[in-house]
Amino acid sequence: MDAFTRFLNQTQGRDRLFRATQYTCMLLSYLLEPQAGKEKVVMKLKKLESSVSTGRKWFRLGNVVHAVQATEQSMYATDPVPRLCLTLANLNRVLYFICDTILWVRSVGLTSSINKEKWRMWAARHYYYSLLLSLVRDLYEIFLQMEQVAHDRAKREKSPSQDPGCSVADEETEWLQSFLLLLFRSLRRHPPLFLDTVKNLCDILNPLHQLGIYKSNPGVIGLGGLLSSIAGIITVAYPHMKLKTH
Repeated sequence: MDAFTRFLNQTQGRDRLFRATQYTCMLLSYLLEPQAGKEKVVMKLKKLESSVSTGRKWFRLGNVVHAVQATEQSMYATDPVPRLCLTLANLNRVLYFICDTILWVRSVGLTSSINKEKWRMWAARHYYYSLLLSLVRDLYEIFLQMEQVAHDRAKREKSPSQDPGCSVADEETEWLQSFLLLLFRSLRRHPPLFLDTVKNLCDILNPLHQLGIYKSNPGVIGLGGLLSSIAGIITVAYPHMKLKTH
C-alpha cells in the first residue's frame, strides 16, 4: 500500500495510470464495436478515452522542463553511442512537448489561429524521431549484452562441438536458434533493457500510423499503448527497473 501511495503521489505515476486507462478504453471499444447491442458501451468508452486524453495533457505541461534536464544529463554519458542517441532523442522530446503544449492551448480555446493539423503532424514527427533514436540506443545496448553473454559462454565452453556432416540448411537453422537463444538470455539478464525496448517498440506504433509510414488499426495501437503503459508503470513503481545511462 505504501508503494502504491508513493506511486500515485508522483506526476509520472498518475500520468502512466491515466495513459493505461486511455489505451484500455481504445482497445475495448475496438473489440466491442463490431458486436451488436454494444453501441452504448462503445460510446461511453470513447467518451472516457477522450476525457482521460484531455486530462493527461495537464500532467504533460511541465514535461518540457524534465526533457531539457534529461537532455543535459544525457550529454554526460561516458559511452558516445548512448550519449549521441539520448541527447538527440531528448531534444526531439523537448520539441514534441512544445508542440503538444501549443495543441493544448488550441484545444482549450485560448486561441483559434493555430493550425491544429500542422502542429499535430510536427508533434508526431518529433515523437517518432525520439522513439527511433531511443530504439537505436536499445539495439546498441542489446548488442553489448549479447556480446557479454557470448563471451561468458565461450569461457565455459573451451571448444564448441561441430558435426562435420551438417548441411548448410542445418547450419543456418542452428545459427538462427543460437542467435535467438543468445538474445533471450541477454534480455533475461537485463530486465530494464527488455522493458525499455518493449516500451519504445509499442510506443512507436502511434506516430508510425499518424505519419502514414505504417498504418495500424485502433486495436493494435490500443494494445501497444496499454503494454507500453504497463512497462512505464513498472519503471515508475520500481526505479531500479528503469534503464540507466552509463
